[in-house]
Amino acid sequence: MSILELQAATIKFGGLIAVNEVSFKLEKGDLFGLIGPNGAGKTTCFNLITGVYKPTSGDIIFHGRQIQGTPPNRIAQLGICRTFQNIRLFPALSVLENVVVGGFLRHRTTLAGALLYLPSSLRETRRLKDEAMDYLKILDLDGVPNARAADLPYGMQRRLEIARAMATKPELLLLDEPAAGMNPQEKQDLMETVKRIRDDHGITILVIEHDMRFVMNLCERIVVLDHGEEIAHGPPEAIRNDPKVISAYLGEPV
Repeated sequence: MSILELQAATIKFGGLIAVNEVSFKLEKGDLFGLIGPNGAGKTTCFNLITGVYKPTSGDIIFHGRQIQGTPPNRIAQLGICRTFQNIRLFPALSVLENVVVGGFLRHRTTLAGALLYLPSSLRETRRLKDEAMDYLKILDLDGVPNARAADLPYGMQRRLEIARAMATKPELLLLDEPAAGMNPQEKQDLMETVKRIRDDHGITILVIEHDMRFVMNLCERIVVLDHGEEIAHGPPEAIRNDPKVISAYLGEPV
């Protein structure tokens, strides 16, 4: 059974069709790319999957269950988490605290327990901090746990968002332009890290990325959108040479 399936997912904003009958499947352990020119509908697809938008028609299925219309917080609890095209950290909190916040999604301590400093609450807080440090190590941020998130260089902030998303313990991780603003070496390091996250932690990953070198070297299967519609689907080598994809990016006739 597929971990995620979009079945003719469509969303309209007034007279604008932002995503038009898009269908694809992700199998467990996929490293899957979603690409296309600006305005193609990529982030809108992410918003449909994560419950920010409800599709006008079509189905979004996670582990065999329809999730369209489910609130975003509930979808995160089900096991889908994302990063954002525009970084959304808690800038005044430390690096460690930002990741601990992600872990609170599965926090079992009640508010009363936290306020009363009950032993169970203290133990769980220690556990969340220990787990957060593990995620920081995976993203090569364990050397700066006490730095303010706002003081990190841009590339490190990108990695911090991924660490915070991992703290929610997702089965499916959606990365929206994770390499944006990184230099070539940072991109190469990130590519190796994302592969390691999939291989070592069994997390299925769906990536939006404008850097074609990055996505072609990272993803094993790719869907290409243009004006909200799928124009190609396949392995990187087939996508790279597809006339429709070349036309969409270069504006040349097929």
